[in-house]
Amino acid sequence: MAIPTGYSRIQITLHWLVAALILPQFVLHDGISGAFRQLMQGGTPAFDWTVPAHIAGGIAILGLVVWRLSLRTSRGAPPPPAGPAWQVLAAHVAHWALYALLVLLPLSGIIAWFGAVGAAGQAHEIMTTLLLVLVAIHVLAALWHQFWLKDRLLVRMKRPG
Repeated sequence: MAIPTGYSRIQITLHWLVAALILPQFVLHDGISGAFRQLMQGGTPAFDWTVPAHIAGGIAILGLVVWRLSLRTSRGAPPPPAGPAWQVLAAHVAHWALYALLVLLPLSGIIAWFGAVGAAGQAHEIMTTLLLVLVAIHVLAALWHQFWLKDRLLVRMKRPG
């Protein structure tokens, strides 16, 4: 398989769709968190539209990330920009950690909510914090590439290559 020089249009679209879906997941989190606590205490949570919205968003993210990973497997990804070995390794680890969290978070949420498994809910909470940290690092690194290194890295997520 030839190494692509950039991401495909669909890979770029999937990246930005997932990014756009992540934010509402944090906003809609309080409703499902309270409903889950009530459920775990044996109660019946009152209807809150944010609960099905959070569940649907998580399932959508899972589907889009699995699609994106399958495209990455079949099409590949452009090589990282030139840089120190530690930087390339850090980017590699951070990207795969993001992928892992974007798969494991919805799965843990599904298990917690539909299986009423408290440990899965706790894991979901911990992974949510990790995702916030990794997303912040990802955004800061992209901005660092754009404005400090000026290596045009962001162009790969704007224009198909």
